[in-house]
Amino acid sequence: MARDLENDEIQRCREQNIEYVPFRYDNGDTRNQLLARAKHVLVKHFSKWTESQRVRAEIIFKHYPDLKSVYELAIELTNIYNKHYDKDVARGKLALWYNKIENMQYGCFRTVTNTMQNYYETILNYFVNRETNAFAESFNAKIKAFRAQFRGVRDIPFFIFRLSKLTA
Repeated sequence: MARDLENDEIQRCREQNIEYVPFRYDNGDTRNQLLARAKHVLVKHFSKWTESQRVRAEIIFKHYPDLKSVYELAIELTNIYNKHYDKDVARGKLALWYNKIENMQYGCFRTVTNTMQNYYETILNYFVNRETNAFAESFNAKIKAFRAQFRGVRDIPFFIFRLSKLTA
């Protein structure tokens, strides 16, 4: 949308035979610069913003209120995972968050909502001991890499021996 607006302005200036001067926000960013630099702001928690990122966020949220509401929802989900909730409390918090997402009907959260629907109980298990299956996934990736490197292994005991040395 910002690129289209800028292209329209450039075209209008060409037709009127005047020099194009891009619109700049209070911090000196053009529309495209603001949105390109917004990526770094929007993936960080607001508590970790630098002063220039805070100013950029204020401008972004002022001109793009939808981004503000989506950012707040993302931060709310992050806060649910960062606080040490009991599994039952987390279930309620996640259900309330999920309801907000459904009411807003933003397409950007569709993947998240589908994942939550399919793996709700598994996701809630994170709140039991705050453990993930990252170790198992990493170990599985090592096994697959090892198998790919040594295709056609015939000596199974030696394969198991080498595999045990890989994980040590």
